[in-house]
Amino acid sequence: MEDTDLATPDTVYRADCPSRPILDQIADKWSMMAMAVLGERPRRFNDIKRRLEGVTQRVLTQTLRRLERNGMVERRVLPTSPVGVEYSLTPLGESLREPFGRLYDWTVAHTDEINQCQQDYDLRVRSEQSGSILGG
Repeated sequence: MEDTDLATPDTVYRADCPSRPILDQIADKWSMMAMAVLGERPRRFNDIKRRLEGVTQRVLTQTLRRLERNGMVERRVLPTSPVGVEYSLTPLGESLREPFGRLYDWTVAHTDEINQCQQDYDLRVRSEQSGSILGG
């Protein structure tokens, strides 16, 4: 293992590890995509929603609140009429741009391979299930 690896042979992934809820809260797809959109520039809620096709208002609201609570996103009330709200990355949130970018790049580079593995798996499972039903 390299020195940069997170796990060591004696690493225990304890249920009470404080990293678990943080990973759960920042590493989901909507959090990662919202942070990517905010990495471009500060944005208003509806602008973020337009950029994240498929996200509901409820889910985006929850995502932004969770990111704000975790110190990744700052919510700023704008002195406009009607009152507007703008979201931007904090320095802590900004520090995730590079690792999230690498993860996104890896995902894009391996999408075809992963899709093929999923198809192979599904075919194998269907074949095993039909074999057990017929042979059962």
